[in-house]
Amino acid sequence: MASRGCKHPPDAFCYVCGEFIKTRAKKYSLERSPKMREAYKAYFGMPVGDQDKLWAPHFTCDLCKRTLEGWYRGENRAMKFCSPRIWREPTDHSSNCFFCMVDPSKRRGGKNAPAIIYPDLLSSIAPVPHCSELPVPTPPMREQKCLQKNSSSEEHEDTDPEFRDATDDRNPYYPNQEDINDLIRDLGLTKSNGELLTSRLKQWNLLDESVHISGQRKRHQHFSSFFTSQDGLCFCHNVTGLFKAIGITHNPKEWRLFINSSCRSLKAVLLHNGNVYPSLPLAHSVKLKEEYNSVKILLDALKYGEYCWEVIGDFKMLAFLMGLQGGFTKYPCYLCLWDSRDTVSHYLKRDWPQRTEFCVGKNNVKWEPLLDPKKVLFPPLHLKLGLMKQFVRALDKESPAFKFLQDFFPKLSAAKVEAGVFIGPQIKKVMECKEFPKKLTRTERAAWDSFVAVVLGFLGNHKAENYVELVETLVTNYGKMGCRMSLKVHILDAHLHKFKENMGAYSEEQGERFHQDILEFERRYQGSYNENMMGDYIWGQIRESNLQYKRKSRRTTHF
Repeated sequence: MASRGCKHPPDAFCYVCGEFIKTRAKKYSLERSPKMREAYKAYFGMPVGDQDKLWAPHFTCDLCKRTLEGWYRGENRAMKFCSPRIWREPTDHSSNCFFCMVDPSKRRGGKNAPAIIYPDLLSSIAPVPHCSELPVPTPPMREQKCLQKNSSSEEHEDTDPEFRDATDDRNPYYPNQEDINDLIRDLGLTKSNGELLTSRLKQWNLLDESVHISGQRKRHQHFSSFFTSQDGLCFCHNVTGLFKAIGITHNPKEWRLFINSSCRSLKAVLLHNGNVYPSLPLAHSVKLKEEYNSVKILLDALKYGEYCWEVIGDFKMLAFLMGLQGGFTKYPCYLCLWDSRDTVSHYLKRDWPQRTEFCVGKNNVKWEPLLDPKKVLFPPLHLKLGLMKQFVRALDKESPAFKFLQDFFPKLSAAKVEAGVFIGPQIKKVMECKEFPKKLTRTERAAWDSFVAVVLGFLGNHKAENYVELVETLVTNYGKMGCRMSLKVHILDAHLHKFKENMGAYSEEQGERFHQDILEFERRYQGSYNENMMGDYIWGQIRESNLQYKRKSRRTTHF
């Protein structure tokens, strides 16, 4: 069986019923479905097994999952069989391999096509249908047990009046102002929608008498007083006071300043080291361009010299902060005099002359640096994006691997795929795909495995003990594959000692999420990007009530 693979992969079939799962149909991993495994064991009397074997399916179809979980919850559902398909290791591909003998292509002919024949083999025993001797099992009725307890308590109530008073103490809870504010934050409601919700609940006598309906109109005022608009920039003029108003102590060593810009706006956000607290915006502008003078105005407005946070951003922003010339320059690294145009020496030479001074007009230094180079942090997310970009650009455009990426992301333009422009979730999706590495050549596979190892063992929350070896292997395999030595690859190759111990705690990914959050507020305020918008955003990050709920909001961190 190890000489060649099966005609069809085992994961293309359902583990429970054994039927073929269409390419576009939903299928669920058994490893990530604990409720499904519990229902399987309760219905068939056996646990889910052989998930560590390659010859067994690891997924279930949507019908089996919904039927088993519905039966497990006590719904009126049942499987068509009392015994599922039993999987055993096949001995040969010709007569005892279920995945080679089933032909799913028959269903491609339309509705009138002949049905797929699923054989009964020693390696795959067919399901046994229900009959009078093998009826549908009774589900574990948790609700019936609760009803039995309630009925027994009602019997006690009839005989003992004091017991009736003790158990029937279920008074309704009327939310106060803090509770309704937290509910509006969790739902992400605007001021008008929050006021509408409060009004309806108040009309139905479901709120405490202290709740004010019009309180949502001025919810931003408490925090907007710490912001000022001047010369097209809305910024915080009292950072320490803003932290006191939130209720936490401001320690500049525990925060890092994230500066970035998009096609819409220039933003400065404080990110907590360790990501315990949410992002705190300090400046926002839709008029300032992404250039050196704009960044200088922003730092002066925030009084950066007083706080001296560590600063993180993409490499274009880091160039502005260090006064370097933009574009494809000869010496783009602010730590050393790495020659980006000496392509012959890139993968042969690691030690380059260090920068000892930033002299304007020399070595691509165009302006005076805006901060100390020791305060600059490397962006792990942008490093990952850059490594992925160089890997994809080095692929042959006619190779199966490149065509697989085009088919894997059908909504992504051909120009972006060819340029290797992917975002973080897309890269994660490719890393989890088991088919993509099979399309690569031996050299490309070695480079891809090195990339995955560096992302998981260095650029995340957990640093492997051999991270130095992982990075060196990555650079070596990238060189063999023919990847261009970009600035991001050079940073990993020559300045590995400059990185923090936990890259996930100092990542800029939380700041990139802020871009998505602030877009909603920009849509709400429709051009009035002023102090009120910043105060309203910060108000949405607060938690006032200490009540615990069974179902939490999607926002995982609050002040």
